[in-house]
Parts: sequence; C-alpha cells; structure tokens
Amino acid sequence: MLSLLDLRRRIDAGDLTPAAALDLCRAAIAAREPEIRALVHLDAHAAPGQSAAGAPLGGIAVGVKDIIDVAGLPTRMGSPLYDGDVPRADAPVVTALRRAGAVPLAKTTTTPFAFLDPTETRNPAAPGCTPGGSSSGSAAAVAAGMLPLALGTQTGGSVIRPAAFCGVAAIKPSARLLPTVGVKCFSWTLDTVGLFAATVPDVAYALAAIAGRPELCLPPGDPRETGAGLRLGVLRQGFAGEAEPEAQAALDEAARAAERAGARIVPLADPPLLAEAWRLHATIQNFEAAQALGWEYDTHRDALPPLLQALLDEAAIVEPGAYDDARRVVHRARGAAGALFEEVDAILAYAAPGPAPRGLGSTGSSSFNRLWTLTGDPCVAVPGILAPDGRPVGVQTIARFGRDEEALRAADFVAAAVAAAR
Repeated sequence: MLSLLDLRRRIDAGDLTPAAALDLCRAAIAAREPEIRALVHLDAHAAPGQSAAGAPLGGIAVGVKDIIDVAGLPTRMGSPLYDGDVPRADAPVVTALRRAGAVPLAKTTTTPFAFLDPTETRNPAAPGCTPGGSSSGSAAAVAAGMLPLALGTQTGGSVIRPAAFCGVAAIKPSARLLPTVGVKCFSWTLDTVGLFAATVPDVAYALAAIAGRPELCLPPGDPRETGAGLRLGVLRQGFAGEAEPEAQAALDEAARAAERAGARIVPLADPPLLAEAWRLHATIQNFEAAQALGWEYDTHRDALPPLLQALLDEAAIVEPGAYDDARRVVHRARGAAGALFEEVDAILAYAAPGPAPRGLGSTGSSSFNRLWTLTGDPCVAVPGILAPDGRPVGVQTIARFGRDEEALRAADFVAAAVAAAR
C-alpha cells in the first residue's frame, strides 16, 4: 500500500516531487485497476498546484466516492440514471482537500446510491471475496496501493466494514465533523463522510489537514509508550448478533495484545437502551431514504437495482410517528453511549461479523457498525489482524462523540500492540 505519510516525508526531503507522487499513483492504477475495478473515472488532467510541496497534503492523490461531487468530473451515484451528470462545483469536503494541497485524481466505485446492491469491484486483500460496501472502490483502491487516500461515506457501516474486509485503516469521524453538503443524501441523520488510508497515522494526519484540526495528528514515538495506561473497554454488542469465530478470535487477540502493551481492559455490558436504539436504525434510515430518493423512486423505480428497490418499497410505509419515536429513543441512547466513556477512554469492538464473505453477491453485514453511526461517535478501523486463511479481520475503536483524537490514538495503540505481539 502507498502510505500518505511516507509520500509526504519523501516530498519534504526533496526526494520526490508532488508531480512524481501523482505519477506513482497513475502507474499503480495502470497496473492494478484492470483487475480490481475500483475506479469509475480517472482525471487525466489532474496536477498538483504550485505550492503543493509545502501544503500538508501536497502531492497526495485522492479517490472520491462517486456520490460526492468533484467539479468537472462525473458523479454517477453508481447508477445509469446519472450518466453524463457533471457538477460545476466541488462538495465542501473536496474543497477542503484541495485547500490542503490534495489532488482529486479519481472517482471510486459506489454501490448504487450507496445501498447494498454490489459493484464489480474486487477485494485486493481477499481475492474472490467482497470488498464490502457501499464505499467499495475507496477501500479497494487504497488496499491495492493505487491511492494513498480516499473518501467514503457511512450510513450503516459503509466505511468501517469495507476497511475491515480490505485490511486498511479508516475513520468514520464524529457526526458532522466533515460536511455532507454536495454528497448524495441517503439519510440526513446518519450519513457521515469518512476516510481510508494505509495506516491509522495516515488517516489521522489526513483528517487533521482536511478538518483544520491539528490536534487530531497522532503524537510521534511508539504508540505503546504514549498510550500506556489506556482504559480500553471491550463491547461485544450481543444484540447485533453473534460474530463469526474469526471475528471473535480477532477481538480477543487485539484485547490480549493491548493488555500486554499496558492497557487496562474493561469488559462492558450491553446497555439495554443501546440495543433498543440499534433496532431502530432502519426506521430512521428508511424514513429518510424514502424522501431523499423520492425522485428516483417516483420517476425511475424500475431502473433501480433490486435491493434498493425493495428497501424503498418497504420504506414507503414507515409512519412519521414511528420515525419521531425512534428519534427520541436515539437521543436518549446517545446519552447512554456517552456514559460508557465515563469508565473507559475508548471501546474495542468488532468491525464486521467476520472476514469478507466469499463471492461478490453481497457486501456483507453492517450489524456491528449501525449503533455508532446512530450515536455519531467516532470509529476507527484497525488493520493488521488476519484470519487463519489470510483474509483480513477487522476490529474497531470507538470514542466519545467529539473525541476523534482518542479513537485514533486507541486504534494506533492497538495496531502497534498487535504487530509487536506477532
């Protein structure tokens, strides 16, 4: 994989120009894209600005999920309904990337309208298995070493799950930390823009640059030293179903490694209110999706893919009163989630039910991601754990809303602890 921080170090040292860094990505894309199919458009004219060498993301090529507007590049939403649609303006998150010196080089595949109907994208880390969704192309492009940074979105589990399946780092930040204007809406309550990169420090550095929050950068040095004494809660979310043996083993491995590295492991019970909120994710998502995709459903229903079509058929019967009740429960549940962090600094949990499912007919389940999208708490996918057959198995760290730096530090600590224990 291409490390964003490694590229920046080489540029700062004068060993690589920003233009040459982009050329590395173009060469990797030429070599891998025919097999991986992670991109829907490559900007042949993209180039770094004159001040790129000194900018925090100067020379860094970015893949942008194809529901996010980039001026002059097509936004197809993963659907032929939007063939030929070319926005004139960048989404604000893309503007922030450009201001930090990054270059939007490619649009990455998305499942149609960011729901569950799969794409043709392949998983570089687990051949023959799904790369996950809906941010399929963003995760796969980073995993294949074609791009050092990519944008995705999460409404259920569409950032953390594909990161886990493809073995890369990712963050779903606190809700509203990154703007969702200029992003095709599925659920205005839940939609969250996230980032993919090779390592947790890469993700932290990129988020700090885009959000203008330098405190999100990870401190230098061994994270096992800077994170010593971390109180790490383990939450298994039994209400979300039973994880597969590989995921259970991965969570146990991560917890043991973290404890050996100096963390205090705190088993956490599932608060009943969080279980109730988890069950109401679909009520909120579906009620809002029926409105957000109202034009597509009313005028082009038969052109929608089958899983999305069925979802919108079902969503039409969600009553406003049920939606209002669900929002009240979720509001209370956010308080219950916050209470968990009174006894721990961060939570360690499953990132997915197991390794990437075999075949391309499904993008996998978001069952272990939905709660944190509902609560708006920041989540970080921790790479580095493999199932016995070599498929990546993800765990994630979660921190209190607005404490993204704590989720990142915990993830960096766990990743380093796991690597040292192997």
